[in-house]
Amino acid sequence: MSYRPYQQITRRKSRQIRVGKVLVGGDAPISVQTMTNTLTSDAAATIAQIRKSEVAGVDIVRVSCPDEESTAALAEIVREVNVPIVADIHFHYRRAIEAAQAGAACLRINPGNIGSAERVKEVVKAARDHGCAIRIGVNAGSLEKHLLEKYGEPNPEALVESALWHADHLLQNDFHEFKISVKASDVFMAVAAYTQLAEACDHPLHIGITEAGGKRAGTVKSAIGLGNLLWAGIGDTMRVSLSAEPEEEVAVAWDILKSLHLRHRGVKIISCPSCARQGFDVIRTVEKLEERLAHVTQPISLSIIGCVVNGPGEALMTDIGLTGGGAGRHMVYSAGKQDHTTDTEAMINHLVGLVEARAAALEAEARAKKEAEAKVAAE
Repeated sequence: MSYRPYQQITRRKSRQIRVGKVLVGGDAPISVQTMTNTLTSDAAATIAQIRKSEVAGVDIVRVSCPDEESTAALAEIVREVNVPIVADIHFHYRRAIEAAQAGAACLRINPGNIGSAERVKEVVKAARDHGCAIRIGVNAGSLEKHLLEKYGEPNPEALVESALWHADHLLQNDFHEFKISVKASDVFMAVAAYTQLAEACDHPLHIGITEAGGKRAGTVKSAIGLGNLLWAGIGDTMRVSLSAEPEEEVAVAWDILKSLHLRHRGVKIISCPSCARQGFDVIRTVEKLEERLAHVTQPISLSIIGCVVNGPGEALMTDIGLTGGGAGRHMVYSAGKQDHTTDTEAMINHLVGLVEARAAALEAEARAKKEAEAKVAAE
C-alpha cells in the first residue's frame, strides 16, 4: 500500500472464504490462479506442471476432472503439491463428490447444471463434509438456454442473472463458502458484468477474461480487463487465461498485480525503451536480467535506464538503479543515491550480485522478525 493518495485502491468489501490454506476475499491478498493443461489422469505430468507454477508464485491451481480416472488421480496430486487444488466439474455431480473426497480444496461447478435439487444437496454435503469451497463459474460461451432466450444474446445482465441463480442453489442449502466468476472473452462484457455483480452481492469474486488469446495478445487483453477491475477495487482472486503454459499465466498475473501495487513478489524492473542516447544495450541487458533474476522472490525494484536524462530520477524511486554513462562506465545507485560505477562487461553480473545480496538481507530480516514474534508468543 502506497502513502501517495493517487496510488490508493479501495477494494470492494467481500465475504471471506477459505480455499485450502489460502484465504480469499475480505482483506486477504488477491490470490493468483492458473489451470493445468495436462490430462489429470496422468498424475505425474500434472504434478510436474503444478510445481512449475509453484515456482512462478501461483497460489491456487485448477485441474479438470471430466471422468473417474481424473478424480482417481486427484488424491495423489493433492498430496504431492504445495498449493490448494480446484477440481473443475461440468454437469456430473458424482465427479464433484469424488473430487471432494479426494482432497480438492474447491469445486468449480454451476449448481444449476448439476441436476436435481437432491443432487445439488449431495454435492453441497460432500463439500461441507470435506472442507471444500465452491466456485460458481459462469461463462458467456455457455449461458443457460432460458437466459439466452430472455436476453437474445450473451450480455452482462445475463451473466449476472446466471451467477445469482446458481448462487441461490447454494444459499438454499445454507452453504456460503463460495466465490463467483462471470467470465467473457469480450473485455467490455466481462468488466460490465463483474461491476454489476460486485454491486449486487458481497460474495468473493474470481476475475478473469476468458479465452483471451495467445501470450502477447492475451496478456494485453487481460491487462486491460483485469486492470480495470482491480483498479476499481473489484477482484479477490484472479486467473490470466492464455494459450500458453500455466507458469506464463502466473507471471503475467503477478506483473498486473505489481503494476497496481496490489502485491509484491520478485524483482520489478523499470527500464527505458532505449534510444540513440543509450550508453549500453538496454534491451538485451533487460532480457538477461529478467532471466537471471527470475528465481528471486523478495520484492525488489531495479531501474535500468540507458542515459542520464531519466536515469537519476528513476533511480530515486528504486532499490537499485543503473544509469548509462560515457566511455563504457555506468552509475550504480543504491536506495536512490549514487553509489559507485561499473563497466559494461561486468554490469550484468554485478547487478545480479547486488540484487541477490539484497534479497538475502530481506530474507534474513523476515526470518528474524518471525523468530522474534514466535518468541513473544511463546512467553
